[in-house]
Amino acid sequence: MSSRNFKSFTISLNRTSFKRIAILVIVGVMALFIITGMLTAFEPGYGISSSTVHAWSSYVSSDALLYMMGTENPYFTQVLPEGSEPPKISSLAFELATSLNPEDPRSLLGRELPGFALFDGKIIVAGEGTDYTTMPNESAPPMEVMMAEREASQESLEKLAKQQEEFSAPEVSTDGRKVVHIIHSHSRESFLPELKDTNTPNQAFHPNVNITLVGERLGRELEKRGIGVEVDKSDIGAMLSERNWVYHQSYDASREIVKEAISNNDDLQFFFDLHRDGVGRNATTVKINGVEYARTFFVVGENNKNFEKNAKLAADLHAMLEKKYPGLSRGVIAKGGSGSNGRYNQDLSPNSILVEFGGIENTLEEAYRSAEAFAEVFSEFYWGAQKVNKD
Repeated sequence: MSSRNFKSFTISLNRTSFKRIAILVIVGVMALFIITGMLTAFEPGYGISSSTVHAWSSYVSSDALLYMMGTENPYFTQVLPEGSEPPKISSLAFELATSLNPEDPRSLLGRELPGFALFDGKIIVAGEGTDYTTMPNESAPPMEVMMAEREASQESLEKLAKQQEEFSAPEVSTDGRKVVHIIHSHSRESFLPELKDTNTPNQAFHPNVNITLVGERLGRELEKRGIGVEVDKSDIGAMLSERNWVYHQSYDASREIVKEAISNNDDLQFFFDLHRDGVGRNATTVKINGVEYARTFFVVGENNKNFEKNAKLAADLHAMLEKKYPGLSRGVIAKGGSGSNGRYNQDLSPNSILVEFGGIENTLEEAYRSAEAFAEVFSEFYWGAQKVNKD
């Protein structure tokens, strides 16, 4: 009697397990179809793709990624700097879920305030006094403001004439080859102390007394050190006006010039786009050995294939400037994503960087000193690399 009861119980249990398995399979298949349908029903740009995963991962710092990979292979954590600590799981999960960085309020404000993304960027190397409150400010003036005729001071015009002074032949040279190209995508960016009829920051533009003079001085200083240079002084502002283009298309105009230069000269190796920052004098001026300089700032676009190589070039030059002229460089930042050009034509060369020389309240004389310092450091970088290649 007890044996029969035991068999009946066993059969009943097997039937119940089979039903559960069947139900789970059916529910699983239905869930699979529902999830697949939801994913395929998203409009283009909202589905999960490799680009979406890349966007999510961009909110995670490189150190955090190394720690995560180090859980499987401790070798990865060996390259981390001394004193680095593992990321907090709570903060990491919060960033991934919300795309907000608790330590950077711009990640929230950038979504809420129109135009705030213009001040966005990532600090790769921070120079003295550099933080997210002193990031470069690239203002976009109305076309009539940029094209307005302004009176420059007599001193500025005299400085312009001195650009043509001769210099003795250098000990080493590129033998007539032009290996550096200098351009000014915002060619009319000027300096308030050099203008007589305005002290308004948004009106610091001039057709002649502007950032192109700094580019020309940098070119001459490099030539003094034997490095052949092409300095393009095209009036990008006039090109925009003639084509009825808006200010943010400046890089489209300068792109045509750079591409033509590359096609006409196979010797070109380095490309510098010079600008003048829009922030005040306190952030853009440094006194070295009792002499005031207009501080430099390196900007690298994230939205191009050459980002890592260009960022390394900028970081190397920053380090060399810091060694010879402490405080001259404000650092290196990366800009990309929506609301920013993020390319700056740096996809055309792995040796291309944008350099800010001073700000609206600096003088040409201060910017010229910085151009000479930059030329000194870059010539050491260039000739040092040439020596290594020969060896």
